[in-house]
Amino acid sequence: MAAPARTKQSKKRSKKPANLSKRMQPSSWPRRTLSSLKRRKEEYLARRPHRSFRLTNRRDYVRSLKLPGYWAFTFSVGRTLVKHRRLFGSLALLYAIVGAIFVGFASQEAYQQLSDTLSESGKTLLSGGWGELGKAGLLIISGVSGSFAPQLNDVQQVYAGFFALLTWLTAVWLLRAILAGHVPRLRDAIYSAGSPIVATALVLMVVTIQLIPLFLAIIILNVAGSTGILDNGFLSMVFWIISGLLGLVSAYWATSSVVALIIVTLPGMYPWQALRTAGDLVIGRRVRILLRILWLLLTISIAWILLVLPVIFIERGLSSWLPVLKNVPIVPIAISLVTSAAVVWASAYMFLLYRKVVEDDAGPA
Repeated sequence: MAAPARTKQSKKRSKKPANLSKRMQPSSWPRRTLSSLKRRKEEYLARRPHRSFRLTNRRDYVRSLKLPGYWAFTFSVGRTLVKHRRLFGSLALLYAIVGAIFVGFASQEAYQQLSDTLSESGKTLLSGGWGELGKAGLLIISGVSGSFAPQLNDVQQVYAGFFALLTWLTAVWLLRAILAGHVPRLRDAIYSAGSPIVATALVLMVVTIQLIPLFLAIIILNVAGSTGILDNGFLSMVFWIISGLLGLVSAYWATSSVVALIIVTLPGMYPWQALRTAGDLVIGRRVRILLRILWLLLTISIAWILLVLPVIFIERGLSSWLPVLKNVPIVPIAISLVTSAAVVWASAYMFLLYRKVVEDDAGPA
């Protein structure tokens, strides 16, 4: 009776390799792939209950997002930076110095030529205090548009992007350490913050792709303006509507990816996982988060003007008394410092905004 028992056990053992080999056959992996894709689709639809081009009732898509007011949140970011002003001030100053060494300042010669031209042509067109204010405003607009920015070669452009990205990562690393209760040092942040730079660069590539509709809108407006099509009222309205819709598409896509720029700095986070997590966070909140990002851009623009405008007035007043100061790049240095501070401010604002969104862990409606 023992022999037949061993025979049954041997038959059972012989079936396992057969089943295993059957699962490993090439004809079985397409079924596993399809089932995996189906499972991922079901998980995605569960996380994203709303569908594009399908009307959803308001009661079904309201998702809580407890945020302070625009001014209150802006002041809270400012208080955080002021509390650690030596740390973040040193970071902004370091970024400005390194950028000046490897990238360069704005062109003092181009700025002086533009200033002299405005002074000569503005004697009849612009006069008095308002005239000086108008000239300074035109100089600021020229600075923002890059009229006297240096012509960067390929290497300098790489340096500029790399240092801006490293400053972003360093500021986020410092804020994460501060909110965790640590006392970080700038040296440690610079050495440690660059680990997710490749993942961050990949997310930035996705953001660039998502901004293609906006770039197309700018190209369309430039071409239409150069050909005189915008002189026609109806055609001008059509082109502006098309450009506005393209800009909205880019804003809609890029909102979650901007949040992903913060998520990807988490240890062990992959870029595609960060994009997926950011998409889950902004679902049902996209417009409110987008308005906060637009508010950030508006405040940076206003602060940039309010900080650079007095420097232009002072430089123009001193140059009239001491002509030798015309060769000193006072305004380009101020622009470099303000730009560095703007990068640090944007990093802190987006990180603290991300923390507020994460704290409200309500699921999609």
